[in-house]
Amino acid sequence: MTDPTHTATEPPFGRLLTAMVTPFDEKGELDLATARALAAHLVDDLRHDGLVINGTTGEAPTTSDEEKAALVAAVVDEVGDRAHIVAGVGTNSTRHTCELARQAAGAGADGLLVVTPYYSRPPQEGLLAHFRAAADATDLPVIVYDIPSRAGIPVQTETMLALAEHPRIVAVKDAKGQIVESAKVIAATDLAYYAGDDAITLPLLSVGGVGLVGTSTHFTGLLARQIIDAWVAGDAATALALNQRALPVFTGVFAAQGCSMVKATLARQGRPAGDLRAPQLLPADDVVDAYVDKLRAVDLF
Repeated sequence: MTDPTHTATEPPFGRLLTAMVTPFDEKGELDLATARALAAHLVDDLRHDGLVINGTTGEAPTTSDEEKAALVAAVVDEVGDRAHIVAGVGTNSTRHTCELARQAAGAGADGLLVVTPYYSRPPQEGLLAHFRAAADATDLPVIVYDIPSRAGIPVQTETMLALAEHPRIVAVKDAKGQIVESAKVIAATDLAYYAGDDAITLPLLSVGGVGLVGTSTHFTGLLARQIIDAWVAGDAATALALNQRALPVFTGVFAAQGCSMVKATLARQGRPAGDLRAPQLLPADDVVDAYVDKLRAVDLF
């Protein structure tokens, strides 16, 4: 569904996406039927333009390459006619990342999410080579995922400017928390900036961002959509009021690891997606209770 050419006013993957959890059954195996149902709910009921599959929230470090391919293929089959399906393929090995990129393309993905190589902390020149290799591995458009709190290093502004010259590197999932540096790249390039932290959606929109790849949006999708739509329509006052209403649920989902809070809350909602694979654990009941209360306070539960 995705054309790798775009402008800032025509986001390459729509405006609202969720990094979807990966459902497992009672034996801890991949549950494709539940994945299909969850994808359809997010797209059809919560008005998502796209889904990111096999991201951190999807517990990608614990799933096999074969499971990743099967999950992408199932979600593409379920909602690919009406949503952009982006596959997370980033690892701290350039070779493996390129292999996963080709696999995701073969499974029908519309785009690729490539996270900064984690733990090994390569130099910026290594980051350039890594992202360019991933973009060269297929014909699919690429989102660079900049999240130094997890990866250990940022994609520096100069590096991002250089990456923007690649014709298939079209977007950034921005979880760096440096809005001024993001604004510099937005001003100097055609890269489409998506908030990678739910709570920075409106600040990022205000400097030229295009939307959100969210986690709380498993529950807050309609509210996030209203914020984005209000801003795009030029109604800043409404966007601000809605954002202030949403902040407790945007931030509250991270009282535990995003994937664990989402799965626990989905179960409370009657949409169980199974347990988490080790080493992740479900949060304590009182932590989930507190988040459910926040959702109830804004009529989202």
